[in-house]
Amino acid sequence: MPVPTWTEAAPRLIDVAMGRTSADSVIRGGKWVNVYSGEIIPDTDIAITMGRIAYVGPDAGHTVGDQTRVIEANGRYMVPGLCDAHMHVESGMVTVTEFARAVIPHGTTSMFIDPHEIANVLGLPGVRLMHDDAASLPINVQVQVPSCVPSAPGLENAGAEFSVEDVTEALTWPQTCGLGEMMNFPGVAMNDPKMIGEIGATQLAGKTVGGHYASPDLGLMFHGYVAGGPADDHEGTRKEDPIARIRQGMRAMLRLGSAWYDVAEQIKAVTEDGLDPRNFILCTDDSHSGTLVHEGHMNRVVRHAIAQGVKPVTAIQMATLNTAQHFGMERDVGSIAPGRRADIILTSDLPTLPVEMVMAQGEVLAENGVLTADIPEANYPDFAKGTVNLGKKLSADDFNIYAPEGAAEVTARVIGVIENQAPTRALEASLPVKDGLVQMDNDRDICQIALVERHRGTGGVVNGFVSGFGYDTPCAIASTVAHDSHHMIVVGTSKEDMAAAANHLGKVGGGITVFSQGQELATVELAIAGLMSDERAEVVANKAASMVAAMENCGCKLNNAYMQHSLLALVVIPEIRISDLGLVDVTKFEKVDLFV
Repeated sequence: MPVPTWTEAAPRLIDVAMGRTSADSVIRGGKWVNVYSGEIIPDTDIAITMGRIAYVGPDAGHTVGDQTRVIEANGRYMVPGLCDAHMHVESGMVTVTEFARAVIPHGTTSMFIDPHEIANVLGLPGVRLMHDDAASLPINVQVQVPSCVPSAPGLENAGAEFSVEDVTEALTWPQTCGLGEMMNFPGVAMNDPKMIGEIGATQLAGKTVGGHYASPDLGLMFHGYVAGGPADDHEGTRKEDPIARIRQGMRAMLRLGSAWYDVAEQIKAVTEDGLDPRNFILCTDDSHSGTLVHEGHMNRVVRHAIAQGVKPVTAIQMATLNTAQHFGMERDVGSIAPGRRADIILTSDLPTLPVEMVMAQGEVLAENGVLTADIPEANYPDFAKGTVNLGKKLSADDFNIYAPEGAAEVTARVIGVIENQAPTRALEASLPVKDGLVQMDNDRDICQIALVERHRGTGGVVNGFVSGFGYDTPCAIASTVAHDSHHMIVVGTSKEDMAAAANHLGKVGGGITVFSQGQELATVELAIAGLMSDERAEVVANKAASMVAAMENCGCKLNNAYMQHSLLALVVIPEIRISDLGLVDVTKFEKVDLFV
């Protein structure tokens, strides 16, 4: 929802600050967490009008009139509304509106979203749907234009494809803040005209270029990537990663999502090596609905950073001012200071950060963890639904893996899952052959993975092997959330269950489902693009919890294993992935055979 610009509001802001006009609201008697000076200033009042802050000081009594709403802080900390610098709404399995409803009670008042998931399914019209959904909300939701659709041309086919012209057009939309994560880092380093064209269009528009350098190699490839223009990166996992990025003028985004635990190691660059924390930014990247409803959002990340030894005010800077400055929105969000939007949290304790009141644009939206504002649900049109087109009914035979003629055993490439991290390991394993078919090896935790084409109804199925989930019963887990091209990923120990799970998602229009011995154990229906539900976040969270429990009942003990499952086709993060074109060695960006 639009709030007057600082320029438009300035005459009234001045009058309120001077006491010539009454404020709309005053927060009285709090501790001011000042992210500019790094101080905590007691006995402070905040006067608010037209959705913006007019005055911050020791006594705002001169701004209080008969119609002024007075909110007693009672000595609590007054914290700027939290900002998520990089995240994908689709990972929450809900619409932008439902995501906002889930995170506002946790103190999130600004989000910088990259809707490249829906872009890979529905193209530019899908991105516009999420842009318009974001624009309707009472918090600040900015959209990064997806940069890599598909993420790795030549190594996968998505449901849509973006050109430089598409990106340039979307950059003119009012809620766009820049270019989404530039995942094709080899393309940038090798001067790919399309990638360089998208970056150039973003820079000409005066907006921020998001980065994604998913490689441990900090040599010439990294330097070529930085020279191309990406301004940040969230793919670091080691202490040396943020150090390298910040020294080169980038900002290091440290993520704590549902399954990505990358803050603790990287924050040592601040707590141990003493780097300037002003170029560190906190984000979530991917959080599913269960995490949002039950654990929190950016408040969870800030608490985690503080637990690693970061000073509370510094951790809050990393989730407020640092983010606002990075996206050129410092004069609007990220701090409690005159002229800024009145996005404010009240909390009684900084290290544990209980969120007791949330105000955005001068309106109280949540209190004590409960949303109090009426935010109407979003309605997505029919073209965004019915996007799962398998082309045929699948059978167990579609998941057969045929051995070379006469072989009694094969050495196969295996995707190795790493708990709590996005990268995979490229493993090899000797597997037996029976009746010409390569067998799984459950004793060594090697089961099958398949990518089922679902955009054009080709009936295509690419088969391979995966290790790390721990499934020890006949079962299958299928998902149409399959970053980034979002075909369907099926992982299982039973080919019959794999076929049943895939066919079920074709029938319901997408989602995640767990089958065992022919029985449906749990399903999260995701009708919108096969990525998002049109139900309330709480309902989706409950269904997601049932899905996680079903995976555990099948033997999976990984933390947030579903998030690992959904990334197995992400052919821009090493070491090895699966696409609709086959196995991909992401260290070399080339297709490889299943058998060594």
